[in-house]
Amino acid sequence: MILMPDPHIRFATHDDEDGLARLDRVTWSTLHAVQPRPQPPYDPFYSDRFGPRDHLVAELGGRLAGYIRLGYPTPLAANSHVRQIQGLVVAEEARGAGVGRALLRAVQEHAARQGARRISLRVLGHNTPARKLYESEGFEVEGILPEEFLLDGQYVDDVLMGRALRPAVPRS
Repeated sequence: MILMPDPHIRFATHDDEDGLARLDRVTWSTLHAVQPRPQPPYDPFYSDRFGPRDHLVAELGGRLAGYIRLGYPTPLAANSHVRQIQGLVVAEEARGAGVGRALLRAVQEHAARQGARRISLRVLGHNTPARKLYESEGFEVEGILPEEFLLDGQYVDDVLMGRALRPAVPRS
């Protein structure tokens, strides 16, 4: 058995934009994407809504292995205590190496340090690997929007998941 090194998790930088965009394109699948497959000319990865500060990236052996995007579910002050995972991507060759789990744990810690009390996400009903990962990290199904999307001729549920966050422990 070959042991893989633990993923190194860090905040994204502007220099990561091309690599993150490429990762998004090569991992695109209706297993997790509701938008059509990206076609040239490609949109920039970062936007006015999401920049480097909203992404944690994982590296394995110095190479980009995945990312997770964290945002607010709405612009309302009334739920500013909630953060939402709005994207989680792991490179095909890095799957099974703990990258997704490391990103999930890191983003929860980051959200708690920001003062968030809850974290939520949406996942397609047929994305069993992602749902199992989220459940193993304490996320629970909080709602299902039946047949919310039509993908490849099949109706797919939109599953809402969430969990409470523990308050951040100040580091000394």
